[in-house]
Amino acid sequence: MKKLIAVFMASLMCISLAACGSKGEEPTEAPAQTEAPADSEEPAEAEGAEAPEDNGEAAGDFTTVTEGVLTMGTNATFPPYEFYDGEEIVGIDAEIAGLLAEKLGLTLEIQDMDFTAIVTSVQTGKIDVGLAGMTVTEERLENVNFTNTYANGIQVVIVKEDSDIQSIDDLEGKLIGVQEGTTGHTFCADDYGEDSVVACTNGATAVQSLLTDKVDCVVIDKQPAISFVEANEGLKILDTEYANEDYAAAVSKDNDALLNALNTALDELIADGSIQAILDKYIKAE
Repeated sequence: MKKLIAVFMASLMCISLAACGSKGEEPTEAPAQTEAPADSEEPAEAEGAEAPEDNGEAAGDFTTVTEGVLTMGTNATFPPYEFYDGEEIVGIDAEIAGLLAEKLGLTLEIQDMDFTAIVTSVQTGKIDVGLAGMTVTEERLENVNFTNTYANGIQVVIVKEDSDIQSIDDLEGKLIGVQEGTTGHTFCADDYGEDSVVACTNGATAVQSLLTDKVDCVVIDKQPAISFVEANEGLKILDTEYANEDYAAAVSKDNDALLNALNTALDELIADGSIQAILDKYIKAE
């Protein structure tokens, strides 16, 4: 009888051990499911130290200058696209970049620099992206790629209220103030010659040159022009447009994955109305 009981107890122990073994295997499979990013098309295959690479692939397999950070270069003298509010850089581009970074699971860092340094900084990998009311041009495309368009820019002419310049046709023979490296600079140099152009480090300096009669007019994007005219008495904007162009973000030619990820995020932000809401916040309806 004792022998039968012993055999019975041994059988129970084997069953118990088998049950524990099955239960122990289930948790080992769970992490592989929970580690896979929600938007990943394939299950995560990496283990341990390779897990961050899987997360990168899910987000577009891109790299950034600083891990976990989207570094944006801009020239914060271009309201309402980028300007200082106290010590903080704010504006249309800053808010759009913030939403893009959020979409990609990154934090945003903004670096203020000369406008002419932005493309070079993107090209050499010092920053991830350039957002600065920047127009896509053939010359810039030789050095960087651009995202899809997120806003429209119009080049206009600022003059003094008593100026004899009444239209674009009157710019011939005048000294034209521009921001160095902008399309306004390029267009005016092409149309009227480099000798007719006074290139300034930023838009505010160009407007100051107009106020002190160092130039006869300023060619600059419409929205910054409105801000400058509102802030300085005695100035006005001509009714006629000088040029019409689109804004996009500059990205390194060596980081197609980041470009694709930004375009995907940008398309989503345009589709859900987020981009338009930012534009409406800063740009007055006409």
